Amino acid sequence: MNNKRIKTVIILGIVSVLCILLIQFFWIKKNIEFQKTSIELQARQDSINSKQFNEKVSIALKNVADEIQRLNHQSYDLYGKVKQLTTNYFTVELEDTLHPYLLERLLKNEFYNQNIKEDFRYGIYDCYSDSIVYGEFIRFANDSTYVRDESENNDKKEIEDKNLQLKLNTDVHYFSVIFPNRASITIDEIPHDVTPWYYLFAILFLVIVFFIYTLNVLLQQKKLSDIKNDFINNMTHELKTPISTIKLASETLINDYDEIKREKLLKYSSIIYKENKRLEQQVEKVLNIAKLDKGEIKFKNVVIDIHEILVEIAENFELNQLEELNGKIILKLNAKYSLINADIVHVTNVIYNLLDNAIKYCKNTPQIKITTSNQKDEILITIKDNGIGISKENQKHLFDKFYRVPTGNIHDVKGFGLGLFYVKTVIKQMGGDIWVKSSLNKGSSFSFTLPLKTKENE
Repeated sequence: MNNKRIKTVIILGIVSVLCILLIQFFWIKKNIEFQKTSIELQARQDSINSKQFNEKVSIALKNVADEIQRLNHQSYDLYGKVKQLTTNYFTVELEDTLHPYLLERLLKNEFYNQNIKEDFRYGIYDCYSDSIVYGEFIRFANDSTYVRDESENNDKKEIEDKNLQLKLNTDVHYFSVIFPNRASITIDEIPHDVTPWYYLFAILFLVIVFFIYTLNVLLQQKKLSDIKNDFINNMTHELKTPISTIKLASETLINDYDEIKREKLLKYSSIIYKENKRLEQQVEKVLNIAKLDKGEIKFKNVVIDIHEILVEIAENFELNQLEELNGKIILKLNAKYSLINADIVHVTNVIYNLLDNAIKYCKNTPQIKITTSNQKDEILITIKDNGIGISKENQKHLFDKFYRVPTGNIHDVKGFGLGLFYVKTVIKQMGGDIWVKSSLNKGSSFSFTLPLKTKENE
């Protein structure tokens, strides 16, 4: 996938996310407006019902007071004597004492006449004794009659009694009526549901997370595709060179066989052999990586002395590769214990790859230092070079499969980007670990550990 397509996908993705959020925003906004309108209508309706109820109760209580005046042969102005102290608590001032049963009968009659279908309880305040007499809880029955409810629990009575004990600042007699089922509940006391904006934020969060994850996967796939393409190109060049050399040498042998002297015959045959060997090694390297991925390579572990392996490999490199470059390998084998239980072939390949990289990525005379030391039940091996070094950004991906440090348009170092991946995979499978310390133009230091031989892994 090229960069243009990725940009197109990103732009389309962003546009899609914005469209979804825009639709959600307008839908939630309309929903909130609808809910607000419904609440206002309900509040208005409740307000009307409450106002009508209060008016009915006030009329009923005034009629009760009028009847009490008539029975007591009294006449005084009742204006302002009927008071509403709360939404469900009313009082009526009187001139004289009042019998509870008389008040109860009058209240029932008037409430019935005013079509007030609410449970209630009353209390009578006597200013002479400064006490309140409480009536029974009067329940509205289904047959449009009021009956006493003797079964009412004590807790509810206590709550009602406390409400009835709200005394007026007056020295006159009065009676009070409370409607328990009409408790005052304001909008602020009603538990609010989760605002719809929270849903928008949740959707926004999930969409953004999903989009970022998708974008990350897309970029990773592009990166992997680029790495694989580079690998294919590198492999093509790596295989093409020995194939071309073999082809030229073979054509020369075939065309000029009769005229070729023994020395040239030996020379061309040697070229074919070496290039064929080189081709075989390259193919074998790719196949080994594939087997490592599938877990098909089985290690043939034996007890070996890693110091002996290091000495042998160092001598081989100095003889075959470093002699022409005037380079050298310095060995400082300080580890007291150097026996490990490992596959000698893979251990040799690991060290060979690290030394080969130290030489390939060095622009000056190669100076390589190999040190060993013991830490706990492991041996630590460090290979330090004076090469071109590796930036911190590239160190993060150094051991990834197919990864090669970018060099722009310069392709002076051959390889597939499989060497360090192979090194890390082998070391991990043998129970060790590997890491790198490097700075640009100051060389690199590769360190890895391997477990020492113990009775358990013999």
